[in-house]
Amino acid sequence: MTTLHIAEEVATALAENRPVVALESTILSHGLPAPRNLAVGARLEKVVREAGAVPATIAVLDGVPHIGLTQSELDRVCTAGDLVKLSLRDLGPAYALGRSGATTVASTAALAASAGIRVFGTGGLGGVHRGARETWDVSADLDVVATTPVMIVCSGVKSILDMGATLEVLETRSVPVVGYRTSAFPAFYRRESEYSVPWRVENPAEAAAVFAAGGRGMLLVNPIPADFEMDAGLHDRLLAEGLQKLVDQDVRGKDVTPVLLEHFHTASAGVSLDANEALVVSNVSVAAAVAVALFGELSQ
Repeated sequence: MTTLHIAEEVATALAENRPVVALESTILSHGLPAPRNLAVGARLEKVVREAGAVPATIAVLDGVPHIGLTQSELDRVCTAGDLVKLSLRDLGPAYALGRSGATTVASTAALAASAGIRVFGTGGLGGVHRGARETWDVSADLDVVATTPVMIVCSGVKSILDMGATLEVLETRSVPVVGYRTSAFPAFYRRESEYSVPWRVENPAEAAAVFAAGGRGMLLVNPIPADFEMDAGLHDRLLAEGLQKLVDQDVRGKDVTPVLLEHFHTASAGVSLDANEALVVSNVSVAAAVAVALFGELSQ
């Protein structure tokens, strides 16, 4: 394993057993356009600090995994334009070849755990893709949350995925799925899907207690703020158009999600971008509050 480069602020917090929240970099390099990505990156770190925790945005720069970024490093992630999208399987090649890349949910969670960070706030989890019965297209995120002792706070999975199959895989892998003030599994741009969650908590202290008692990876699902929920009619139209676009252009594998999200962003006239920012800020805010509560839980 390549040695982690842990930012001084993060290293100090970890050494003093203070709360730290991991943040991914793919949402900044690949999920949001410039200069909005840089503003969102700064906003997420500010939200964590205001809650009393330390942010640790994670990326690989010149073959070195960075746990926490300086301002210039954050600028680089948001503006370089040539960062590779790195899932867990890609870390070894990136290290060995000296490449720079943004970390996905899977690689961010794994690197966070390696550094001793227990809580990770993000947008949405990857999952089982539609048509996976033929393609076997299942995100590495599911294996990582099942095998890594990190709580991932997210707004469920994107509606472009097969939510039912994703929840079945999570159940098979014994991943606790806990709703944060919700009994319904969120659908990213929509607050509720047709699926329920087996457990529900009402506050950060309860979420921290569940995670501390479980001793394994956990999914805490937090619905998008009501004011930013996408209209159901618009959402369904964009989804249908996007799925047809995949067929027409024969898009497969890792290109599916970027193409669909780009369609949502362009065809919604920015509505999905506002929704994306709102939900990830909300999730990171919850993650920070839970990290602070977890610090209290583990200190008892």
